[in-house]
Amino acid sequence: MSGESVTYAVADHVATITLNRPEQRNALNFEAYDRLEAALRRSVTDAEVRCVIITGADPAFCSGDDVREIMAGPKAVSARTAPVVRHKPTPAAMAALECDKPVIAAVNGAAVGWGMELALYADIRIASEKAKFAELFIKRGLVCDVGGFYRLPSIVGPAKAAELLFTGDVIDAAEALRINLVSEVTPHEALMDRARAMAARIAVNPSLALRYMKEGLRRGTYGDPRDLGGWAIETIRALMQTEDHKEGVASFLEKRPPVFTGR
Repeated sequence: MSGESVTYAVADHVATITLNRPEQRNALNFEAYDRLEAALRRSVTDAEVRCVIITGADPAFCSGDDVREIMAGPKAVSARTAPVVRHKPTPAAMAALECDKPVIAAVNGAAVGWGMELALYADIRIASEKAKFAELFIKRGLVCDVGGFYRLPSIVGPAKAAELLFTGDVIDAAEALRINLVSEVTPHEALMDRARAMAARIAVNPSLALRYMKEGLRRGTYGDPRDLGGWAIETIRALMQTEDHKEGVASFLEKRPPVFTGR
């Protein structure tokens, strides 16, 4: 289990999905994205599961894309010219959105970039006092995935969502609680106990009713993300070809301030 980039375990009708690349602050490379998608899909078909917890191996929840592999590696270059599948979010995002079990994000550290997107796909977010959140896409010359467009405005309000998306600012757990991004903030060592306690309160309820309750919430609050997701992916592909995106990646890898030119 220790060598797997994403782990999956079930106890007491609760599946725990753990991002497990702690040395990379749980940044997602291509393999980790595939394993995360598979774990989310597995939770849907696993009859024992009534609730899902997503977390990261300390010290982070998820620091987003593995910049060296996904934005600067050879697969990233080929992805820029690959055919685009329209009207569909990224596979891992779609797996999260299609998960019909209640999902709790236990945010134990940085949840930035796509890591924040992943937290947004959860139904409930509980944060450690060490948690940090940021929609960093603008810093890389990109737009967010469907989570930032589809869920963030409904959770924190359109104006606050615009501020987070346009600035890429990092906020701490206290600010996340103040703007209702998270339901509660706990001492770091108590986070998983609190998440498991909430999951247990959910899992005692009838699974079929839980599934339809989640579907009703999705329909009533968020609507259908597929067209928006398709647009987001096409836009990301286009922006990955810009000089500003390349500068955003290079400046991150070289640990210097970026110089954007609008090209």
